[in-house]
Amino acid sequence: MLTGAEIRSKFLKFYEERGHKVLPSASLVPEDPTVLLTIAGMLPFKPIFLGLKEAEVPRATTSQKCIRTNDIENVGITKRHHTFFEMLGNFSFGDYFKKQAIAWGWELVTQVFGIPPERLIVSVFHEDEDAFAIWRDDIGIPAHRIQRMGEDNFWASGVTGPCGPCSEIYYDFKPELGDKHIDLEDDDRFLEVYNLVFMELNRNSDGSFTPLKKQNIDTGLGLERMAQVLQGVPNNYETDLIFPILKTAADIAGIDYHQSDEKTKTSLKVIGDHVRSVVHMIADGITASNVGRGYILRRLLRRVVRHGRLIGISGEFTTVVAEMAIALSEQAYPNVREREAIIKSELSKEENRFLQTLERGEKLLAEILTSPEIQDSKVIKGTDAFTLYDTYGFPLELTQEIAEEEGLSVDEEGFKVAMQEQQERSKDAHIDIDLLTQINWSEIAKQVPKTEFIGYTHTYAEGIVKLILVNGQVVDTAVAGDRIRIILDQTPFYAESGGQVGDKGYLSLSDTIIRIDDVQKESDLFIHIGQVERGEITLNSVVNAQVAKSDRRRIQAHHTSTHLLQAALKKIVDPNIAQAGSLVTSDRLRFDFNLSRAVTTAEIREIENLINTWILEAHPSEITVMPIAEAKAKGAVAMFGEKYGAEVRVIDIPNVSMELCGGTHVANTSEIGIFKIISESGVASGIRRIEAIAGQAVVEYLNIRDGIVKELSDRFKIKPEEISDRVTNLQNELKNSQKQTEILQRELALLKSENLITQAEVIGDFKVLVAEIKGIDAESLKVAAERLQAKLGNSAVVLGSVPEPDKVSLVAAFSPEMIKRGLNAGKFIGAIAKITGGGGGGRPNLAQAGGKEPSKLSEALSKAKSELRNSLDK
Repeated sequence: MLTGAEIRSKFLKFYEERGHKVLPSASLVPEDPTVLLTIAGMLPFKPIFLGLKEAEVPRATTSQKCIRTNDIENVGITKRHHTFFEMLGNFSFGDYFKKQAIAWGWELVTQVFGIPPERLIVSVFHEDEDAFAIWRDDIGIPAHRIQRMGEDNFWASGVTGPCGPCSEIYYDFKPELGDKHIDLEDDDRFLEVYNLVFMELNRNSDGSFTPLKKQNIDTGLGLERMAQVLQGVPNNYETDLIFPILKTAADIAGIDYHQSDEKTKTSLKVIGDHVRSVVHMIADGITASNVGRGYILRRLLRRVVRHGRLIGISGEFTTVVAEMAIALSEQAYPNVREREAIIKSELSKEENRFLQTLERGEKLLAEILTSPEIQDSKVIKGTDAFTLYDTYGFPLELTQEIAEEEGLSVDEEGFKVAMQEQQERSKDAHIDIDLLTQINWSEIAKQVPKTEFIGYTHTYAEGIVKLILVNGQVVDTAVAGDRIRIILDQTPFYAESGGQVGDKGYLSLSDTIIRIDDVQKESDLFIHIGQVERGEITLNSVVNAQVAKSDRRRIQAHHTSTHLLQAALKKIVDPNIAQAGSLVTSDRLRFDFNLSRAVTTAEIREIENLINTWILEAHPSEITVMPIAEAKAKGAVAMFGEKYGAEVRVIDIPNVSMELCGGTHVANTSEIGIFKIISESGVASGIRRIEAIAGQAVVEYLNIRDGIVKELSDRFKIKPEEISDRVTNLQNELKNSQKQTEILQRELALLKSENLITQAEVIGDFKVLVAEIKGIDAESLKVAAERLQAKLGNSAVVLGSVPEPDKVSLVAAFSPEMIKRGLNAGKFIGAIAKITGGGGGGRPNLAQAGGKEPSKLSEALSKAKSELRNSLDK
């Protein structure tokens, strides 16, 4: 029997020996912007097949990791549907064609993998006489075992473009049924294991076909499917590629996969499949979010957690099953082990976040499902589904999945309406904050010529007043005291865009002065927002527009520093980092980026040092305007949230950074002066934020810090360099005091628990002790429960306490004999904790839980005692 790893290795070696270049799997994040995830082995080669790129080698072979979610509802139910799978492929880029591809495919399957020819059936496109003849005459397949198929055996990349017929090799699970009435749609009997695509035509816009200049081969052999065949197991999930993950989950739940019912097996299969998906997605730089790839990751992970609960897992478990998935994959895909810490951190964070709301959401959903109205209509209202999504984090698909299990449906249109209403409410909440939102700028733009921006090269210019607004009304004149909006025919003022704030400064003429606090941009109009401080301003006046030079210089330093920061993060932390938002002001910069962990202190120091080195090296900023295609070809990075036209502005700091950006920048990095990171934090799932300062802002920052240091030195009467040690000593003293308190707490708990032994109830061969110990913390409660259980021997101990006014602690300690009776401390205490408005879990012998309704503790303990009595009286 071949292992999955051996099948993969033999496939690649077979084609390598036949002149194919073995290429590594491409990332699950494809270069093709039209798809979210890599869904097929050929996707990385699509530009070659489309004629957009020349192949570097004439032949290639890969083991490509893929993710598809279009059949997610079938995962775990059918024998071979997956979200994550590996596609083994051999590719010819204008080199060999049908005859060779067919011969090698047959040789591999029958001779290398040793499948008897009598167990194989072949299909061809019904019009492909060449392929039919090759199979029959060259390979020797009897004609009646070559099935002619319809359009399903014709591959196309789209409505137009390269395409061609397919030929497939099927495995027959029931050859004893003979060759009559062969139906390849019978999934119980036939399994497609190898698909050969003969890319020889181009489909034109009118639907006609013309031959391609180069004939290509694109094949795919599903590793999981071939493993099922060669390992003789009933489905893909029981192969050595996946089953160890299922077993790990089953062990955590305390169940046996082979002894489980079909519903439990389905949940285990979902866990096994989805864990492989999320491990590889995170390894390739995807983090959980509510959009795009991140949403797919979050949805898959939440399905894992829910199915874990369905089989009885109450606590955190995804990192444990992920470890098995990593171990199974690391030989073929080393990046899963390299990014193990990131994978486990992301999983733990997302799992805990979902668990916090899952129980409350499940409780609400249970109420919805059992309501008479829903039972009558068999439809969950869209508003209810939206509440579950908006308040409890239930994806719509998860609600639909649970509803389907109960024979119900969800009003999807109603959900969308509720979502739209919420978005409108969100928009309404911002109305009246700024008069800009009340003015129809698109109509104004039809009457006022667009503003010419000359601020890249000038901070001073004359401009003609083209529009004046006071309190949202168009006026001819504004006087001292008026808050106004002014549009000029040309301006040196930068309007807020791309994260950079608008310039400040003054407009003036003779005795009139207008202070400008901000500049916004609407419909190519630069709107100068400020107040008339002296005199008056009239329509068509010529004003002097003066940008505050000091502010502009500081903004430029911070904006260029933002580019340097992104380059440093990619170089030092992770090349997959991408911007997720920014703010550039005269005081500081803020840079948001995708990363599933915190940037370490050592990395922060290294980033600062690298950026300050670039500053000292005095790199010039080379600014050019070019076609966007040319800019991207040169490797320019697009800035988050920016919209680009056919021509783009490229900020190139040679050998450091190249980005598309419309902001203002220093001419040379030396103008920045100095760079300092002041904070690093998480702002959303998978999104980190760095705040930093540059130039004069650093001096101001250090002056404030210096004042604090002097004050502490005076207060403690020590030297500045001794402050750290003094604070450490104070912290240690506090920790020691806390430890002493904890020790006393435990000693008190043990003293109190000694008096409880006599309260143990004897039930058959077992002793049961359920009691409250007042006023001790959770850790002390656990120590007491363990001690009591050890002293009582063959026993079950359940203890409760109220350590804080709004907090309940519960512990269960079971002896091995109790576990043999089918009792599990983790499941038991988790169910009891629900009475107190909480939850929890742990090992079969020892588990902790918590709640937030102390008034229900007595009820919970009473329930625990009755449950134990019932279980032991059987």
